[in-house]
Amino acid sequence: MNTKELDKKYIMNTYGRYDVALKSGKGCTAYDEDGKKYIDVSSGIGVNSLGYCDEGWVEAVTNQAKTIQHMSNYFYSSEASKLAKTLCSITPFTKACFSNSGAEANECAIKIARKHSFDKYGEGRNEIITLKDSFHGRTVTTLSATGQDNFHNYFFPFTEGFKYAEADIDSVKGLVSSKTCAILIECVQGEGGVNIMDKSFVQALRKLCDENDITLIVDEVQTGVGRTGRLFCFENFDIVPDMITCAKGLGGGLPIGLCLCTEKLENVFTPSTHGSTFAANPVVCAGANYVISKISDESFLSEVNKKGAYLRDKLEKINGVKSTRGLGLMIGIELEKDNAHDIAVKCVENGLLIITAKNLLRMLPPLNISYEDIDEAVKILEKTIMEDK
Repeated sequence: MNTKELDKKYIMNTYGRYDVALKSGKGCTAYDEDGKKYIDVSSGIGVNSLGYCDEGWVEAVTNQAKTIQHMSNYFYSSEASKLAKTLCSITPFTKACFSNSGAEANECAIKIARKHSFDKYGEGRNEIITLKDSFHGRTVTTLSATGQDNFHNYFFPFTEGFKYAEADIDSVKGLVSSKTCAILIECVQGEGGVNIMDKSFVQALRKLCDENDITLIVDEVQTGVGRTGRLFCFENFDIVPDMITCAKGLGGGLPIGLCLCTEKLENVFTPSTHGSTFAANPVVCAGANYVISKISDESFLSEVNKKGAYLRDKLEKINGVKSTRGLGLMIGIELEKDNAHDIAVKCVENGLLIITAKNLLRMLPPLNISYEDIDEAVKILEKTIMEDK
C-alpha cells in the first residue's frame, strides 16, 4: 500500500485531505512522493514560520535532541528558562506557562482567569465573553469558547460559562455582568475569515476590562510570532492584554503552546493547579529559541510588512480576485466567484499549497518567503483562477 492507501485504512477520517502526500521540503518549497514541486503558502497553517528545514532551526533542534530529549517538569530545563526569559524581556509580560498546542494554551488562560477571579471574588464569577466567528481550539472547552454555532454540535454537554458577542463594544457591554471574569478575543480572526478587529473596539475592550476588573485575554495562536508584522498582533492595536496565548509559528515546526501573563496574574497557579507531561520539552524549546532569535529582529518584522503589502498588491491585480484583507503575511483573498475551496484544490494540482477560511482563500506563507516565491505563488494562483472561468 502507498501512503494514501495506508492513511485511509488506518487513520481516522478527521481531515478533508488534499490529494498530495508530501515527502520533503526546503524553504517555501515542498515535494511530494513523486517528486512534484509545490510552492507552499500555508506553512502547515502558520506553523513553519521559517519555512521547511531552516538550517539554523534544524541545527538547534538536532543538537538538543542529542543532548537530552525530554525531562519531567519536576526538574529545571535550561531551554525552557531561556525561552521564557527572552519572551518576558521583549514583551510586557512577566511569566510564562508552557503547553503543547494552541488549544491547550487557551485552556491554560481560561483556567488562570477563572482561578484569579475565584481567589479574589469567590464562586460564581466565572463567565467568559468571546466573539462570534472566533476560533479557540478543538478541546471540549475551547470549542465551547469558539463563537461559531457549527462547532457546537455532537459533543454534548459542552463546558458552561461562555457568552458570544458581536465585535461591537455595545454588544460586549450587554453581556457583561457580575458573573464575568474574562474577555477572550483574536485581534484578527483567522479561521473565522481573516476578520481584523477595529482598533477603537479593541481599545474600548481594554478600558471596559479595566473598569470592571475583567481579565483581557488575546488569542495569538495564529497571529503571534511575527505573523502580522509585529512580534505579537496586539501591538498593532496599542493595548497590553492581561494574558496572551501563542503556539503554531513559535515552535517553527514542532508542537508548542504558551501562555504569557502580566504581573497581576503571575502567581495565580501554584504547584499541582496545572501541569503537562510534555510542556516545555527541551527539543521544542530549542527550536522556539532559534525562531524567536530570528523573528524578533525589527528589520525582519519590517520585511514581513513589506512582503505582505507586495503580495496583496499582486493579488489584487488578478482578474477574479474581488478583494484582500489582512495584516503582515496573514492574508485572506475574496474571489469574485465565491469558490475558494474549489480553487484551493485546483491550486494543488498546479503546484501551489494554499488553504481556506470560511469563503476565502487564506495565505500564511513562511515569514522569510522570498519575493521570487511570492511571484511564483501569485502566478500559479492567477493561472488556476483563469482556468476556472
